Amino acid sequence: MSTTISAKAVFALRAQTGAGMMDCKKALMEAEGDEQKAMELLRQKGLKTADKKADRATSEGRVYSYIHHNQRVGVMVQIACETDFVARGDDFESLCSDICMHIAATVPSPVAISAEEVPAEMVEEERRILLGSEDMANKPDEIKEKIIAGRIDKFIKERALLEQEFVKDPSMTVGDRLKATISKVGENMRIERFSRFELGS
Repeated sequence: MSTTISAKAVFALRAQTGAGMMDCKKALMEAEGDEQKAMELLRQKGLKTADKKADRATSEGRVYSYIHHNQRVGVMVQIACETDFVARGDDFESLCSDICMHIAATVPSPVAISAEEVPAEMVEEERRILLGSEDMANKPDEIKEKIIAGRIDKFIKERALLEQEFVKDPSMTVGDRLKATISKVGENMRIERFSRFELGS
């Protein structure tokens, strides 16, 4: 027996995810009315859609700035998209705002956009510190290497913007937040650069 999905449930899911009405209804039907499961299904579909658009050229976009209310922290980001029409839209502006606020609020602050761009010298310095730490002193080399590899992976993810837990929703990464907008809007987007300014640093 198929689950009956009310229009109210469809509208509620659409309000939370921004997905289309039919997509929301299908997801709720597949999830047998479970809203959380339906949200996860929509997220997975969105990530796949975004991956398919990843090679498309991005020659438009905007530079967006955010100054924290205490006037001590400021952020600028440059995010690219495919068309000027999308660059002027509310969804793109919301993305720019979210990314700026995330960078302003996150500690440790990101130092690169992707994991591959985290400076090698920074990673090597962290490895050197870990090797010299007291809790590594009496461990066998093979155990030591496994522990350090895990900690280095965590270190890189904490400093690569796309890998960080999104400050407004820790169940997703910043990369997932970007892909969700790509899926919703239907255009490829890229975070091209960012700068964070903090008084006294």
